[in-house]
Amino acid sequence: MDVALRLADEYALDRAWSWAFPAGSLSANVATSAPTVKDSLSALALSIARLGHQGPEVFPISFTSPSSPLATLQDASIFPRDSVVRQLTSLFFIAYGGSFLLYWSISTLAYYFLFDRRLEHHPRFLKNQVRKEIVLSMKAMPAMAGLIVPWFVGEVRGATLLYDTLEEYGGGWFKGTALEGYGHWAYLTFSMVTFMAFTDWCIYWIHRWLHIPFLYKRLHKPHHRWLVPTPFSALAFHPVDGYAQSLPYHVIPYILPINKYVYFGMFLVVNLWTILIHDGDMINGHYLQKFINSPAHHTLHHLYFTCNYGQYFTWADKYGGSYRPPREDLDPIHDAVKNMDRKRKLAEKEAKQALREQNKQYADPSIEKAHESDSGYEGSEAELDNKPAVKVSHIRTASKDESHDIRRRR
Repeated sequence: MDVALRLADEYALDRAWSWAFPAGSLSANVATSAPTVKDSLSALALSIARLGHQGPEVFPISFTSPSSPLATLQDASIFPRDSVVRQLTSLFFIAYGGSFLLYWSISTLAYYFLFDRRLEHHPRFLKNQVRKEIVLSMKAMPAMAGLIVPWFVGEVRGATLLYDTLEEYGGGWFKGTALEGYGHWAYLTFSMVTFMAFTDWCIYWIHRWLHIPFLYKRLHKPHHRWLVPTPFSALAFHPVDGYAQSLPYHVIPYILPINKYVYFGMFLVVNLWTILIHDGDMINGHYLQKFINSPAHHTLHHLYFTCNYGQYFTWADKYGGSYRPPREDLDPIHDAVKNMDRKRKLAEKEAKQALREQNKQYADPSIEKAHESDSGYEGSEAELDNKPAVKVSHIRTASKDESHDIRRRR
């Protein structure tokens, strides 16, 4: 994370920290004022700001030239780059922002291009499940970032065994043999394999322990609300649950020398894999499924709970007796398609029933006669057409009688 922090400092955070906490705002007050309570608090604040400061050589690598305007901002804040307070704060926002961007970008792409949307019709797919997954993920992310930041600070401050250049480890391997000179690459490969094996083995047991009833009820149960998961469920869990399963990735650089750039790349792959194994894909029959803990294996874990706890490989589950191989008949898409067909038939039945009721209504002669005689509202054209005829007839009759009376009088 030190490379990410340096990049963030030089291109964004130096400016932000110098704007929020400009240099001299507290030190000048302490140097020129009488010792008052306010000045004592200022001195305390300055001490906190520079907590852990060890001088400018803590971050020797610079991505900008000394003449760059960005370089002048390095000392423009009361919080130097190597202040523990600044590192904790900066790394929190880097971790939170990185997980936020990764979640929304990769989960969205996986949801629309990999996830079979027919699974949303599965009988055990919750109402508004995608929205609920996103809401829980948004709540978990900042807490997760806060929990893992101390590990990143230790990494940045040199407490790990991460190294910069390829030549630092493995130089003595194969010395005096035809493979001399390839020891650095051999050690790099060894460290990568060890990283994968160590983290996979540890996560298997951490994940399995989280299914112990006491821990499951308090920590892991929220993640298993999604019996048919989508890519948006990858981070939808209790923060402590997610933190516990991420611990092996943070512990290993403290016990194993590994190239920092390789470590960063593998850490990124870990996060991508966490999202992709939740895409509900149940492709069967490929040779690698015997060894790789694929989305098909993890889908079965969500459906049946007590199988396939591993992260990358199946070897830990086979060793622990919890392996369940994917099979065509276990694919949840079958139940989803059946439920879709049931809903379609139900909708067709209701539509036919409504049509029969409508036809029955119009086939009844009394109803049809009522429809013809009743216009539906008072003062209709039919009523107006009848009323004048009656009035005219009455007037004409009256006029006839009146003329007869007149003639008789005469």
